[in-house]
Amino acid sequence: MELRQLEHFIAVAEELSFTRAARRLHVVQSGVSAAIRSLERELGCALFERTSQQVRLTGAGAALLPEARATLHAAQAAQDAVREAQDTLRGTVNVGAMASVEVVDLPALLGQLHARHPAIDVRLRLATTGSAGLAHALLSGDLDVAFLSLPEEHKPAGIDARELATVPLVLVVSAAHPLAQRGKVALADLAGEPFVDFPPGYGNREVVDRAFAVAGVVRRVALEVPDIDMGAALVRHGLGIAFLPPFAVARTPGLHVLDVHGTQLRWSMHLGTSSTRRPSSALRALLDLVGHHVIAL
Repeated sequence: MELRQLEHFIAVAEELSFTRAARRLHVVQSGVSAAIRSLERELGCALFERTSQQVRLTGAGAALLPEARATLHAAQAAQDAVREAQDTLRGTVNVGAMASVEVVDLPALLGQLHARHPAIDVRLRLATTGSAGLAHALLSGDLDVAFLSLPEEHKPAGIDARELATVPLVLVVSAAHPLAQRGKVALADLAGEPFVDFPPGYGNREVVDRAFAVAGVVRRVALEVPDIDMGAALVRHGLGIAFLPPFAVARTPGLHVLDVHGTQLRWSMHLGTSSTRRPSSALRALLDLVGHHVIAL
């Protein structure tokens, strides 16, 4: 069994497509197929169910996947040890983040890492399923590090999360909204209002959903957008109300902030890594720089 075979197997297992796996590995598709067939012959079983419509892992393939990832991580650690002894950092860091990362200057962070260690290959993935998706990718080994929001009560086992910043969420309405004439409201006063919010799976959405659930108030989310500035603009144009961080309110004119009686909502951003896998030298180099690029909000 060769590391190359395991790398090809992992790519097909994650992409569920030989074509996409070949594109990801920068090899021809026939090479990927040959590597998988060879691995299946060595193991004496099929790893994938192949049809003209789809590719799926067999039970044996699903059992192999975490072991294959662990083997590649161990091989990477061995390479790292040699490269550290040679004072040359190489390797790949898979970074996950949300589209609007306000707490960390991510371009500056990755730029500094590249300037210091140009041989480190950074792969950046912007979340389409929020913090929940990033957490799942961390646990599965698809990501090495992620900038995500994890409520204190629901931090998944297997993830080390370091809090980078916590900001309040404030209730905003358009300046023309009838509620703008009031200085203070309660959550119960908002039951009939259309809300603009992030989709389920995002940390700030979970914070607001939990607050309404605890208060026993049903709210209606009319518009779901995975972008803070887009959400603020929709509120500005009267399409709903929202709980937003103050930095989004400050840069969007035409919004009015209301006090919410008896409720203080706070949203935290974390730096997440696996608590079960040893970080590579390349990942440690990135982690050492994060603190220099946290933005004071």
